[in-house]
Amino acid sequence: MLRAPSPSSSLRFTQGPLRLALATALTCAVALSLTACGKDKAKTEAAATTEPLQIAPEDLRHMSVGAYAVGPVITGSIQPEKRADLRAEVSAVVQQVLKENGQQVKKGELLVRLDDTSIRDGLASADEAARASAQTFEQAERQYQRLKTLQAQGMSSLQALEDAELRRNGAQSDLVAAKARVVTARQLLQRTEVRAPFDGVVSERKVSIGDTAQVGKELVKVIDPRSMRFEGLVSADRMHELKVGQQVNFRVNGYSQSEFVGKIRRVDAAANATSRQVEVLVDFADGKGPDVAGLYAEGRVESGTVRSLMLPEASLLRSGDEAYAWRVKDGKLAKVKLDLGERDARRGEYAVRNGLNEGDQVLRSPGSNLKDGQAVKLVATPPVNAASVVKPAASSTASGK
Repeated sequence: MLRAPSPSSSLRFTQGPLRLALATALTCAVALSLTACGKDKAKTEAAATTEPLQIAPEDLRHMSVGAYAVGPVITGSIQPEKRADLRAEVSAVVQQVLKENGQQVKKGELLVRLDDTSIRDGLASADEAARASAQTFEQAERQYQRLKTLQAQGMSSLQALEDAELRRNGAQSDLVAAKARVVTARQLLQRTEVRAPFDGVVSERKVSIGDTAQVGKELVKVIDPRSMRFEGLVSADRMHELKVGQQVNFRVNGYSQSEFVGKIRRVDAAANATSRQVEVLVDFADGKGPDVAGLYAEGRVESGTVRSLMLPEASLLRSGDEAYAWRVKDGKLAKVKLDLGERDARRGEYAVRNGLNEGDQVLRSPGSNLKDGQAVKLVATPPVNAASVVKPAASSTASGK
């Protein structure tokens, strides 16, 4: 006997296909949504790449010919003209060191005192010997004068007078020698006190209390920071370009001021036999130089001028050893490879030998997200600096909607 299916069994049979249909519909909806989003994003990126870059007139640099200084490179260090290496002139133990590195000193001020005990003993002995020699000379002088009187009266022989004169002369020589020994001993005593030869600064202290200072040993170094100058070297093959009075632009490592200006005071007549370089002394033009000696300096002697296109570092794009610039022409950007020449130390700009022509327009401060061939649009007042930040022309319009 056949039975009709119950409602519950019919529901069980239909649940499986229904679930499958719902899952399929949901998957298709998600796929269509993702496809639509991807297309919208691609369209947005494509629109962004095709939209022109806004550039203001102040973001462009017009290439023009300018003059820049050329000349031989000079390297060296900052050194004081007035400097003194104070050394021991007597052998003695260091008793006092009164100044440290960097401390200012006045002319005649005591810097180092050496032990003078033995020298004072020698001075006392020399004084005593000088007094004894003086007494001997006085006695010989009286004896000579007495015999001279007696010989004139015929009461003494000529031989006795001559012997007395010889004794007097010998005593006089001994007295002179004794006085010289006293002077020497006093000079040695003075040399136990090392004093500053001029107003300046202690640049280096070489000894400490208790050290044994032999004759010639370095004790302290004193410099006058007001007498600083640039002691540089120039290649001998460019010696013919150097003249007294020429301007020198140079930088000093580790000093806050970016650039110094000086003038050549002296050019050595002979090159160094080892380095084949010529020493050049340069005075600071304004008389104000670094207060620290020994700093490395490098610059260029202005021996002539050359006319060329000039471009600052901010307008250059570096890639390894090569340099590029972004030229704006016919409403598009072009990445141009440059052949750079020497750098003008006064203006900080490089000479452009090849790659650009007079009248070309380049970005003054290009950013890193520019593209070759990208369209540009010149506007009066862009919302941002287009030379440093890529800002499409339509982006501002889109943001305002």
